[in-house]
Amino acid sequence: MDLHRLRWASRRGMLELDLVLSPFVENVYASLAQEDKMRFEKLLECEDQDLFQWFLRKGQPDDLDLQKIVKIVLDNTGLREH
Repeated sequence: MDLHRLRWASRRGMLELDLVLSPFVENVYASLAQEDKMRFEKLLECEDQDLFQWFLRKGQPDDLDLQKIVKIVLDNTGLREH
């Protein structure tokens, strides 16, 4: 997926998700390994409510690939565990 499409796909219906996903695309995505880029694109296909829960650490995806990319996003966005 090209950068323009990623930027568009990262804009969600929830401001909280926009504040996580958009900076990640701008600042981190380009440096990811190809496998992680594919994981991120898969992540963008998920429902907003699921993403919100995962980024708040209220749950985690069942899919191991999604678990890995959620961790990468969290580690690179300043959303630390309390």
